[in-house]
Amino acid sequence: MTGRPAPWILGVDSGGSGLRLALARAGGDGSAAAPVPVGTAACDRPVRTGPAGIEAAHLLELVLPRARSLLSAAEPDAAGTTATGPRIDTVCVGAAGMATLGGELRAELPGAFARELGTRRVALAADAVTAYAGALGERPGAVVAAGTGMIATGTDLRSWRRADGWGHLLGDCGGGAWIGRAGLEAAMRAHDGRPGGSAALLARAEAVFGPVASLPGKLYPRTDRPAVLASFAPEVAGCADRDPVAARVVGEAAVHIAESAAAVCPGSEGSLVALTGGLLGIGEPLLAPLRRELAVRLPHARTVPAAGDPLAGALLLAGRLARDALRLPRDPALLHIG
Repeated sequence: MTGRPAPWILGVDSGGSGLRLALARAGGDGSAAAPVPVGTAACDRPVRTGPAGIEAAHLLELVLPRARSLLSAAEPDAAGTTATGPRIDTVCVGAAGMATLGGELRAELPGAFARELGTRRVALAADAVTAYAGALGERPGAVVAAGTGMIATGTDLRSWRRADGWGHLLGDCGGGAWIGRAGLEAAMRAHDGRPGGSAALLARAEAVFGPVASLPGKLYPRTDRPAVLASFAPEVAGCADRDPVAARVVGEAAVHIAESAAAVCPGSEGSLVALTGGLLGIGEPLLAPLRRELAVRLPHARTVPAAGDPLAGALLLAGRLARDALRLPRDPALLHIG
């Protein structure tokens, strides 16, 4: 025993609304839980995406000063790299779009973190993977992340499986934008006098957006269209207890979410399912039918509360990697180790 403290690790969670960082000690007790942060930082500026994908230079511009500040606060006399070893041993970056837009990050971040922070190893993960690690750790199962969009990720600890997460034009079925769009379609049907309309949803749409005849002009030009659609999802859920059309929309969303979870969940007895994401905040109008659908489609699996969020998942991955104990499967696009 040398008496040296465990090495520092850094977790980064980068999403569409900004990024968060957490600094922790790797620990050496073999615990399956995520390391406890000694400091956190946040930035409300999202990392830019350019022609080559997510911009590595911009991510470093946002992360490095905050990482150094966290390290200086945690260990004032030892900031920076010293002859005794790396100051931040392992970094895990979880980023939205990593799987399809992370080529530049995979090419540049390991070397940049080594130069700037003395980092030995870097894990670059899709945000769905850090969400999985935060929710279930390194146990087999499936994690649904339902917010504006919807993606399900599963693993048997040998390989990863993914369902949906294809964006509001091609998928994200059951997510907030999907529910909001379906609710607004029902409002437009009521406005036109077509079958399938909902007077209740028409009233809520006009209360939120104004006259619905002007809604296309307000909605289609916006670059944040998925978020605008998702903003109407709570209105749909709020009408579900008294309006059959709204109840049908939310029920169909539950079916879609459960189908995606079933598509990725291992078939072995004892697999776990965790539900995460802001959409769950709309409560029982969605959760009650979702629990029923999961029980039908995944009778062998047990639904459990998510243990932590994607930032906790990034710390867990960094901590396990620092101890050469990572059990989650590596994948060129979803979990790249540099």
